[in-house]
Amino acid sequence: MNKIPRLFIVIPCYNEEAVLPITAPLFLNKILSLAEAGKITPDSRVLFVNDGSRDRTWDIIRMLAKQDEHYIGICQSRNRGHQNAVLAGLMEAKDQCDITISIDCDGQDDINAMDKMVDAYLDGCDVVYGVRSSRETDTFFKRFTAESFYKFLAMMGAEVVFNHADYRLISARVLKEFANFKEVNLYLRGMVPLVGFKSTSVSYSRAERMAGESHYPLKKMIGLAVDGVTSLSVKPLSMIFGLGFVIALVSFLFCIWALITALCGKSVPGWASMTCIICFVSGVQILCLGVMAEYIGKIYMETKQRPRYIISERTWDEKEKE
Repeated sequence: MNKIPRLFIVIPCYNEEAVLPITAPLFLNKILSLAEAGKITPDSRVLFVNDGSRDRTWDIIRMLAKQDEHYIGICQSRNRGHQNAVLAGLMEAKDQCDITISIDCDGQDDINAMDKMVDAYLDGCDVVYGVRSSRETDTFFKRFTAESFYKFLAMMGAEVVFNHADYRLISARVLKEFANFKEVNLYLRGMVPLVGFKSTSVSYSRAERMAGESHYPLKKMIGLAVDGVTSLSVKPLSMIFGLGFVIALVSFLFCIWALITALCGKSVPGWASMTCIICFVSGVQILCLGVMAEYIGKIYMETKQRPRYIISERTWDEKEKE
């Protein structure tokens, strides 16, 4: 690729007033260093996406935009979740740049990996995934559950990149094709590979959060995991069918055994075995209904076709008013 690309670094922010003043200069320095090296154009931008923060995050973004033209920001009308915030930034940037790099605001992802990402783009790749080289900074529980989740997704038939979150480079032409994906229930880690185009991976080490608290507690991680499975795979429904067939077969064989036992006059009244069977079958039925209800709920939300994000403010609109 001969053309020097214009880069937008897309950064979702939710209640990040503690860490934003620390990491914002790092993103700016990275933009300037890449431009100085001739890898991106000098008019590249750092795009912050305020996801309905309840603290001073948006005020800080507005202040940064006034201080340096490389900083720009958009504000969502309300909190819509991390995946929707990333999507809002990518869709806002796709018509204004050649490449985007999405990254979290907390400073955990190594921004120096952006150099290799841009190099990979210049070599012809349209998608470059940032992949963690290790999970030494995670607790044993988080490391075990996260790695198990990626393996489970692969087992369910979902196309995901192992140990990849939302740190990635995507070219504008991929984003324009990605805009045709209209799902309301987003799981970008699994949706981006579906678009295709030439891709590669860049490994990096993940550090501790620079300031503030994590906004991804166990409850949100489980919710994201459920969205990942139900958005990318229908295998759980096939598994329900298989489980139902096996239980029906076992139940049929048990009925034959009970009938033969009764005809032979060897039946012994007992509630324990019957209670166990009823509880087991009932539990399986409720579990199956729960899985189907999750899919039906997703269908319900998709049919409404509600907007996935609504931008209420843009920093460059404020400059035009001035």
